Amino acid sequence: MLKWALIFAVIAVIAGLAGFTGIAGAAAGIAQFLAIAAVVVFVVLLVLGFTVAKKVT
Repeated sequence: MLKWALIFAVIAVIAGLAGFTGIAGAAAGIAQFLAIAAVVVFVVLLVLGFTVAKKVT
């Protein structure tokens, strides 16, 4: 997911430099959403990992 966020961020930068502000804004929004979603998934899995590990051991 972070890979796709980075790809969309690069697309946003390139589109912004080329003058395509609409495409750059859309790509930046998608990149931001994917980055936040990746962090949320990471935190949820981290919490689940700690709670499950305590029950198993």
